[in-house]
Amino acid sequence: MVDNRYATALVIGSVLSLLATVYLSVAVGTQHWFQYSSPPFKQAINLSMFKEDFISGDFEEKNYSDTMFHLNGTLGLWWRCIQVPSTSYWYKSPDPEMETHCVSFTLPQQFKLKYKLQEKDSTEDLLRTYLWRCQFLLPLVSLALVFLSGLVGVCACLCRSFTPTLVVGVLHFLAGLCSLGTVCCFRAGVDLLHHSHKLPRGVEGSMGWSLYLALISFPLQMMAAALFLWAAKSHRKSYTRMVAYRVA
Repeated sequence: MVDNRYATALVIGSVLSLLATVYLSVAVGTQHWFQYSSPPFKQAINLSMFKEDFISGDFEEKNYSDTMFHLNGTLGLWWRCIQVPSTSYWYKSPDPEMETHCVSFTLPQQFKLKYKLQEKDSTEDLLRTYLWRCQFLLPLVSLALVFLSGLVGVCACLCRSFTPTLVVGVLHFLAGLCSLGTVCCFRAGVDLLHHSHKLPRGVEGSMGWSLYLALISFPLQMMAAALFLWAAKSHRKSYTRMVAYRVA
């Protein structure tokens, strides 16, 4: 038999874990981690060339970053997007209807080396390279750990054992660290990008709602881990006392 307090802790921890998984999954699959607010162009220009280069051009960080800076771009872990007028071929309207065009990062592009964009010799920027790789690997590791903890929890239910709950708590703790590491790596990588490639005048950057979703998943996973660990430790103490009482 399981005490009602421990059962309640397990239920609340499971709900928090589910919420954290949903939030992190949505964050990984969306492109609003960082967004740029660009001023309107003062003269009529043809944007079709910018759009075509962004969608089908060569994968060069400096080129697509410049396009994102000037066309209200958004950046995610797997996506980069821009906004262009949907009706007018020439950008003349003061308030045109905008449409979003997104391009996904391929797996080889995720592992591509980063360079210091402000230097003519294109020196490799190893720090940004590893930050970029960590920012898309860590959320996958976090989701995998939560999935593994779910399998452990199912096995614990089938075996009618409370001991694996400790393992579930540890896995959620590690998953929370990975979620926090994802946000930190992404934010540090963006700051280093702006340090080596300055934003144009009038362009402002801000964190998007996708990043905040990933950030929210961290405390949820930590609270779930704390509940699982507390339930496992308290149940073990209670069971030990009960066994000692029966022996006495």
